[in-house]
Amino acid sequence: MILPVHELVRSRIADTVGRVYGLPAGDPAIAEMALEMPPRRALGDIAAPVAFALARRLRKAPRAIAQELAGAMGPVDGVARVEAAPNGYLNVFLDRAYWVQRWLGAQGAQGAEGSEASGKTIVEHTAINPNKAAHIGHLRNAALGDAFGRLLRFQRRQVEIQNYIDDTGVQVADVVVGFRELEQKTLAEVRAIASQTRFDYYCWDLYARVTEWYGVDPDPAKPRLKIRTAALHDIEHGGNDTADMAAFVADRIVRAHLKTMGRMNIRYDLLTWEGDILRMQFWAYAFAFLKNTGEVFLQTEGKLAGCWVMKIDDENTDAEKTDEEQKEKVIVRSDGTVTYVGKDIALQMWKFGLLDRDFYYRVFDASSTPPIWSTSSDPAAAAHPAFGRATMVCNVIDTRQAYLQKLLKQALAALGFGQQASRSIHYSYEMVALTHNTARELGYESIEDTGKPFVEVSGRKGLGVKADDLLDRLTDKASGEVARRNAEFSADDVRRTAETIAVAAVRYFMVKFSRGKVIAFDIDEALSFEGESGPYLQYAVVRANNIFAKLKDREGLDAAGVVAALPSAAPGALEDGSDESDELWGLVLEAARLDEVVDQAVRTLELSVVAKYAFALAQRFNGFYHAYPILKEERTGVRLWRAAAVAYYRQQLTTALDLMGCAIPDRM
Repeated sequence: MILPVHELVRSRIADTVGRVYGLPAGDPAIAEMALEMPPRRALGDIAAPVAFALARRLRKAPRAIAQELAGAMGPVDGVARVEAAPNGYLNVFLDRAYWVQRWLGAQGAQGAEGSEASGKTIVEHTAINPNKAAHIGHLRNAALGDAFGRLLRFQRRQVEIQNYIDDTGVQVADVVVGFRELEQKTLAEVRAIASQTRFDYYCWDLYARVTEWYGVDPDPAKPRLKIRTAALHDIEHGGNDTADMAAFVADRIVRAHLKTMGRMNIRYDLLTWEGDILRMQFWAYAFAFLKNTGEVFLQTEGKLAGCWVMKIDDENTDAEKTDEEQKEKVIVRSDGTVTYVGKDIALQMWKFGLLDRDFYYRVFDASSTPPIWSTSSDPAAAAHPAFGRATMVCNVIDTRQAYLQKLLKQALAALGFGQQASRSIHYSYEMVALTHNTARELGYESIEDTGKPFVEVSGRKGLGVKADDLLDRLTDKASGEVARRNAEFSADDVRRTAETIAVAAVRYFMVKFSRGKVIAFDIDEALSFEGESGPYLQYAVVRANNIFAKLKDREGLDAAGVVAALPSAAPGALEDGSDESDELWGLVLEAARLDEVVDQAVRTLELSVVAKYAFALAQRFNGFYHAYPILKEERTGVRLWRAAAVAYYRQQLTTALDLMGCAIPDRM
C-alpha cells in the first residue's frame, strides 16, 4: 500500500540530499520531511517539499534545489520519473503498471512489518453495568472500541481486548434490592425467572422500578437508600446471600451482553471482573502505594470526614463539581467501601504490570473462537494466555468520564510511573440520542418535547432503546428491501442478508461521525442504500463482486486470473495523459491509501476518517464504473487493467469495511 511507497521515496530523496549536499540522513530537513498528494494528477502522485526546508541553509531558490535533486535521483524501482515543479516541489510519478501488479498481487497485506515489537496495547471497551440489557449508547462504545482494536491489529500490533465487568457496583446492588425488597424473591426464585424469561429485559424493567422506588421514599431520612448501602457492603465483602444473588445476576446479564455484541461482530479476549480485583487484594496493594506517597489521605473534617481522598490537580477540575469536590476526590468512603475510582486505579496498575500479583483465569465462553477468558479469584485455574503487562492502555469511555480518567493518569504519575501515565489513553466519545422520527418508530410517542433536535434516552428511567430491539427493527426493515430486490431469495436468505445489512447500518453509523459529536441515530438514514451508510458501502462491494462473477462466466477470469494475465497486457490503459487512464490510476491510488488513513485514525483517535475514506472510495468506484465499464470494453488489454483496478478497489474496500466490523453479503 502507499506508506511503504512513501518510505521508499523518502529514503531515496534522503540519499540524494546526502550525496548532493553532504547532509546526514538524521538532519531535521530530511528526517522530518513530509510528503504530500498533488492537487492534480498532472503534477504527479507524490510531492516532496524538501527544497523549501533546504533553501535558507543552502542559500538557493527552492526551484533550483528541486532541479538539482531531480537530476541526481537516478532510477528508482517503481518510480517512472521525478520532476522539479516551477514552484520548488519535487514531484514523483509512480510506475503505474508496476504498482497495480504489486499491490493486487499482495492481497491481504496489512501494516508495517515488525510493529509488534512496540509491545502490547490493551483496549478496554463496552463495560456495560451487568444489571440490564445493553442499549443503543453501549453500541457506540463497543463499535468504536472494537474498530480501534481492529485498526491496531491491521497495523500488526499486539492487541488485547478487555471488557470490564462492574459486578460489585451500585447498579447490580439496585437490581438485587429490587428482587429482595420489591419482589421478595430468593436466589432460587431469581434463577427460575432467569430460566423462564428474557432475563436482561426483565432486569431492565426492574431497575427502572427500583430507581422510582428510591425516589418516592416517604421517610426524609431515606432508609431505602440505606438498604442499597447495606447491599453494596454485603456484595463487596462476599460470603452472603446478597453477594450470591448479585453474582448470579451479573453472570447471566454478562452472558446476554455477549450474545448481543456477538450479533455486532464484537468479541473480547478477557473479561475483567471488579469483584476479582477486590478478592485478589489488588486495591489493598494499590491503596498502600498511594498512602505511602501521601497522594491519598484520611479526611478528618467537613462533608468528607472519614473518607480517604485524593487531591485534584487544577487541570482536572470539572465545572459540574462543588468547590469541595473540586479539591478532593473520594477514593474510599467513610463506611470502608471503595469507590470505582479506587478500583480503576488498581486495575490500571495491573494492566501495565505494575502490581506484584496477577489474577487467576478461567474460560468464560468456550463456544467463542478463540475462547473468551475471564479473570478469577479461584486458584484452581487452567493454563491460560498471558494477559496484562501492556505498554499502552486505551480505555474507551464516554466523555463524561474524562474527569475520572485524568485521575488515573494523576495517580500513576504520583506513584512514579510517568511513562505509563503518558500512555494511558482515554478514548472519549459523546452520547447517542434518537431523531424524533426514530423515537416515534420505536414506540416513544409520549416523549416530552424539549426543543432539542434529538431525543435523549435514559436506562435508569427505563427510557431507552435496547440494542437487540434496535437490531431486530433494522433487520425487519432491511428484510423488506432485500426481498423486493431479490424475489428468488428464500426466507432464510432474506433474513441472513438483512441481518448482515442491519449490523453494517449500525456500525457504520456509530463510526462515521466525529467521536466528539453527539449523534442522533436515525433508522432510515442508517439503512439507506443510497447515502453515506453501511448498506451503500456493502452494495458498492457487491456490485464489484457481480462484475467478477460475470467476468468469470464469460471469460473464465477471476481476480487471480486477472493478476496472472497482467504481465502480458499492454500498459497503454495506464499511461498518464488521458482522462481514462488517469481515472483508472486514480481509483487504484486512492484504494492504496488505506494504510495511510488507518495510520491517521490511530494517531488522532478519530475513526471517522476511515468511514469517510471508505465512502469516498465507493463513490469513486461508482463514478469510474459508469464511465468506463469492464464487460462492454472490447480492447482486451484495457479490459484487463480496468478489471485489475476494480479488483484492487474491492479488496481494499472490503478490508476497510471489515475494520469497521461490517461483513459483505453475497447479494443485496
